[in-house]
Amino acid sequence: MMLKTWNFADLDETARNMLSKRPRMNTADISAIVQTIIDDVHMRGDKAVLDLTEKYDGVRPNPLLWPVRPKEVIPVDGDVREAFSLAYENLYLFHKAQLPQNIEVQTMPGVICRRESRPIEAVGLYIPGGTAPLPSTALMLGVPAALAGCSYKVIATPPDKSGRPPLEIEFVAALAGVSHIYLAGGAQAIAAMAYGTGSLRKVDKIFGPGNQFVTTAKMLLQNSDAMVAIDLPAGPSEVMVVADRTADPEFIATDLLSQAEHGIDSQVMLVTVGPFDTDAVLGAIDRHLTDLPRANIARKALEHSHIVATKTRSQAVDVINRYAPEHLILNLDNARDLIPEIMHSGSVFVGPWTPESVGDYASGTNHTLPTYGYARMYSGVSVDSFLKHITFQELDRDGLHAIGQSVMRMAEVEKLEAHKRAVKVRLDRRDSHRK
Repeated sequence: MMLKTWNFADLDETARNMLSKRPRMNTADISAIVQTIIDDVHMRGDKAVLDLTEKYDGVRPNPLLWPVRPKEVIPVDGDVREAFSLAYENLYLFHKAQLPQNIEVQTMPGVICRRESRPIEAVGLYIPGGTAPLPSTALMLGVPAALAGCSYKVIATPPDKSGRPPLEIEFVAALAGVSHIYLAGGAQAIAAMAYGTGSLRKVDKIFGPGNQFVTTAKMLLQNSDAMVAIDLPAGPSEVMVVADRTADPEFIATDLLSQAEHGIDSQVMLVTVGPFDTDAVLGAIDRHLTDLPRANIARKALEHSHIVATKTRSQAVDVINRYAPEHLILNLDNARDLIPEIMHSGSVFVGPWTPESVGDYASGTNHTLPTYGYARMYSGVSVDSFLKHITFQELDRDGLHAIGQSVMRMAEVEKLEAHKRAVKVRLDRRDSHRK
């Protein structure tokens, strides 16, 4: 196994930008299929979802909308219960600190402006199934939704072979205060949450990762008559590891493989700084691939992954900010010194003892992150993702008098006479009362 290696100093500007290209997502190729599913669910509701779930998952769940039991009676192993409870506590602490403060400013005498936050009322939390359930994602979405105060929270996830939710996902749902699980996956689950069905209430915003069918459904529905928002656009998982000669090759290899095993379209990048023993890392990757359960998937991902050799930390920062990685691991000496220079990344893991895995599960940060370069303009999921903000303004008579002439003159410039009159009639009334 050999990752393609590039010397950053030898590349021209075009070649440097090409290193930021991801494996192509063929969403256009499946849009017609996804649109057919969306239309079917829109027309037939739960019946369509049940038919599609039976077709793709081999089971027809009953009930389709599963009421979550109290966490005490959900039969999960004690060590599993303990692990997810620890993760819940850390996520709760970090996300609770994100709750915003209301703002009030007197911009001039008699003119008060305020901003207050309000929860998004109804949210849908999509938890992928696929080869294994992802209860950690249920935590990542359920905790901030609860802290934000969303009054209606529903999880959608594929059922297990018995037509029930995976026990670990039900346990996490109970931890996070989610009352129901809709037992469906794929584009049909996204459509059901966007439009509502006989058993499922329509939501205002949909959260959660998924395969290309799920991603395409989210993108199509946010631009449709469903009137639904989504958390962020997302592509395959990715990690960039920046390392110097002080880094342990085993640490680097396992960090790279931790994302490569996600899927064949995942991408991993190793950026080396200064003199570096690349062969030691490649050898460690090969050793781990001999017994990694998802080795075949990881090998496919490594085929379109890269090593970029840089001479200086400044060049490494250039690579980071061009690529805008979902996950960024800084495994180099004095790693914290690099933090102020990082402009584009979903989540950063600082120092040799901070594997990306801790953020995926239990450190407290959120693992629902922008991929595919969207970290240039999107943040990962946070409490803010489940909130909207309303501004208020309140003027007294003197405040309107102080600001009114400017407002009327601006309205004249824009030829909006009614805007001007809305101010003038009040000022005239004020002046008449003062006489």
